Order: sequence, then structure tokens, then C-alpha cells
Amino acid sequence: MQPILIYDTTLRDGTQGENITFTADEKLKIAKRLDEIGIQYIEGGWPGSNPKDMRFFELAKRECFTTARITAFGSTRKPGIAAADDPNLKAILDSDTPATAIFGKSWPLHVTAVMENTLAENLAMIADSVAFLKAHDREVIYDAEHFFDGYRDDPEYALNTLVAAIDAGADFIVLCDTNGGTLPFDLETIIRAVDASLKSRIGDSRPLRLGIHTHNDCGMAEANAIAAVNCGAVMVHGTINGYGERCGNADLTTIIPVLCAKMNRRCIPPEKLDGLKNLSRFVSETANIVPLNSRPFVGRSAFTHKGGIHVSAIIKEPRAYEHMEPEQVGNQRRVLMSDLAGKSNVEYKAKEMGVDLCANGCDSKAIVAAIKQMEDEGYQFDVADGSFQIMLEKFTEQFKPLFDLESFRVTIEKDKQFPCSAHATIKISVGDSHEITAAEGDGPVSALDNALRKALGNFYPDLDTMKLVDFKVRVVDGRDGTAAKVRVFIESRDQDQIWSTIGVSEDIIEASWHALADSFQFKLAKEATRQAQTTTSADMCTGKAKPAVSMSCNL
Repeated sequence: MQPILIYDTTLRDGTQGENITFTADEKLKIAKRLDEIGIQYIEGGWPGSNPKDMRFFELAKRECFTTARITAFGSTRKPGIAAADDPNLKAILDSDTPATAIFGKSWPLHVTAVMENTLAENLAMIADSVAFLKAHDREVIYDAEHFFDGYRDDPEYALNTLVAAIDAGADFIVLCDTNGGTLPFDLETIIRAVDASLKSRIGDSRPLRLGIHTHNDCGMAEANAIAAVNCGAVMVHGTINGYGERCGNADLTTIIPVLCAKMNRRCIPPEKLDGLKNLSRFVSETANIVPLNSRPFVGRSAFTHKGGIHVSAIIKEPRAYEHMEPEQVGNQRRVLMSDLAGKSNVEYKAKEMGVDLCANGCDSKAIVAAIKQMEDEGYQFDVADGSFQIMLEKFTEQFKPLFDLESFRVTIEKDKQFPCSAHATIKISVGDSHEITAAEGDGPVSALDNALRKALGNFYPDLDTMKLVDFKVRVVDGRDGTAAKVRVFIESRDQDQIWSTIGVSEDIIEASWHALADSFQFKLAKEATRQAQTTTSADMCTGKAKPAVSMSCNL
């Protein structure tokens, strides 16, 4: 079966999405990652529209791409001038890419009402532009813009635009659902009719290679792209994470695994598929866009289970509630803790976290009951794994605090000329030692964070690698007004891991302290475990290590 060619337009169409922009250097880094995973075509931008895209093409010339063909994008020539005199087409040639993509109008509405052009001149513009680029030995991908809308209004003219491109030598004809309003069953009907009509016109003199370019305005972009492949399309356009104008483009992080794992259609090397989640995260971080947890295949929640019945089933047989192995796309299975949790959730999470529930004769049912009570009070452990692990260790009497709070004081000063300033003083104990420090911050929690970090730094130098990356406050029940209970989430990270912690109280500083303290306790415990493992490995090398004792029990 013929492989499907993946055409990525994250660097051009993707940047038309709201709040998404890349520098030329960032575009190059993304292009390299796309090449590494096996994408065949990377549309770098529109060199005739802005200097940044031209700079990208200059940078790309110096790089060696092992799989991808860098592609320059533009439009057909302007009305009334020769293709050789068109500045846009000249810029495409100057980009010196092996492949080019140009779009032309398929819909008479755009030709006559928007462009104020004639239908005959539009056909000439398409043919002249394709022929010009082919004469300069470029591969030409012709994007038939608004094709499905045009076909519904005037099928004969829409077909004539495709024939004009084919006769001029276009290598691929890409049917574009530019407005994103076509439904899969209509799209299939139109593609099959177009395929039959074109083959009858061009005969067997050259192969007809169709592509598909879909937008997500009806939430059908991926479904339409897959339907097009099912109708014979051999090239699929899309963007990583579905970034793009309005509601976005077809999401390649969904299309690629569907093609590979569901349809057995080769589109990237099979051994590269497990790099898809990392690619998705890299692009979202470069775009400074928070990753969508519910994104199929690569989202954090894609293989996440919360209900107790579900968890009990996947422990026995994962495919009972999962359509594929998460590792295939570089993802992993996650089990959440909440008031919907059951005994299986607790046992799964304890095993995952390395907490021995057998340690003190604990009953996992009792832990479930405690969790449900805490969630009723406002806790939410499904997004706070760090605090959940500490809670488990406390419940089983295995928690060993790396520091204890003696006291803290936070003061806030405000005058009429300057913003609020915050100052925190904290007293902690580490073993038999005590430390009192003070620090300022942009707010009370910031000051408290700085003071705690300063105090602990005298005992634990590795804290420099820990950063607070997110802080959220939620009112649990707003009926009590300013006296309402609040929930504070803190997300922290180091070079290896991201973890979340939670605190709940009627006092926002108290809630923040609990979340903050858990975050530091989690980090310090992780470092202590790492150091212990390093020491054990060293003892193994010198023959000093004691044999491990294996224990098991049923809960």
C-alpha cells in the first residue's frame, strides 16, 4: 500500500493561530525536530510576505535535513503581469528550496467578488505560475484554496482550476477545505467525483496525486483528512497540535498515529512514533502555549483513568479501557485520585510512587475513605500527585519530614504612592538545627517562598534546580464571600520532573504554605532517594551492599 506523505505547515499556517509566533531561530529548531521524527515536507513560510520567513530559509540552507523537503509557500502570480515579473514567485525561487507550494482560487466567489478578477484570468494565473516554477526545476504542490466550497457552487469551474495546474506540471494537487465547513461524508463524495473526473480528463499519461488540507471550524479536520486518505489522497497537510487560524488546522499528532496504528498506513518510520508526545510538547513550549491535556494520543490525560471500576479493569487488562498502548506514542498511563477513586486506584498509585501500603498494616479501603473525606473538604488529588504521595506516606506512618516549620510571619506594606511590598520571616528546624531567615517578595507567597528557600539552602544546596512554574488559587465555595475556603495549587519542576501540590484553608496564606511546604518536601525526598541509590550503587561496586529483601502482601 502506498505510503502517505506528511506535509507540515506549523511554521506557516500554524503561526496564523491566535497568540502563536516563532522567531526564525525557533522555526529552525522546530524544523529540525520535524525532520528527526520523519516528516516528509516542512512548509517554512511565505518568503514574499515578511523578512522573518526569508531569514528562516537562509538559515535552513545551512542545515542538512535527512528526511524533510523544506518548502516555500506563496500565491499564484498577480493578475495582468507575467509570472517572471511577479515578486512573490521571485521570492519563492530565491528561497532556494527543493519544493514549492502555491495556492490559487477554486471558488468563483473569490475570483470575481473578492479579487475582482475574471474567471479566465484566474485559470491563466494558475497555469503560468505552476509552469514558471517547474521551468526552474522545482517540485510544485498546488493548493486549491476553498476547493470544496467552490465545487459545491460551480463544480465545472473548480475542476477546470485543477486541470490548469495539472496541465502546467503540478506534482501534487491539494484539495483545501479552507473554511473548515465540509463534513466527512460530503468530502468523500466530492473527492471520489473529482478523482473520477480528473482521470477521465488527463488519462493515463501521468499519475494523479491528490492531497488534503483541512481546517477545524466544524471540529472535523482530522476526520476529513482521514476520510480523504480513505478516498485515495496520498499527501496530508496539517500542523503539530492543530495550531492555525480560527479553530486551527488538522492536528498531525492525531493524524499520524491514526494512519500508523489504526490504518496500517506508513507515514513516518514506525520506530519514530514514540517521539510524538515529546514533539508535541516541544512545539507547545516553543510557542509558549499551555499543552492541551485532552489532546488525543499525546495529551497528558489521553491515557488517564479516574473511576475506580476503570482502574480495576486496566490493572487486569489495559485494553479493556485503552484503545492502544500509550508507549507507542511516547505517552504513559496515569491513574488519578479523587472522590471517584476506589481501592484499585490507591494500590496502583502507591505502587507507581514506591509507597509500601503494607508497611504498617494499612488498609487501602481506609485510605480511600480518607481521600474522599479530604476531597469533600476541598482537596483535589487528581492534579496534585506530590501532595498525594506525601499524604500516603503520612497515612502509613512512613513520612520522614526533611524540615519542620517552627513559625513564620508575613507582613505587607502599602502606601498611596507605591505597590504593595511583602516581607516574610521564617523559623525552621532540620534535625537538631534551627534556622531563622527573612526575605522579600513580590507578594506574600513569593516572600514566603524566598524565605523558605533561603533557610533550606544552608542545609540542602540542590534547591537551586527547583523552580516554581505555576500558582493557582480557586475558591472552593463562594457562598461565604471573603471567608470562603480556598484551594491553592503549586506546580514545581526541576531538570527531571514536574510535580504538583495542594493546600486548602479558609486562609489563603495558610493554604499556600501547605502547598509550598509539600512541594519542597517532595523535592528534598526525591534528592535523598537519589543520593541513597547512588550510595547503594557505590557499595555494590565495593562489595559492601547488603542483599535486598523482597516482600509482598495483598491489600
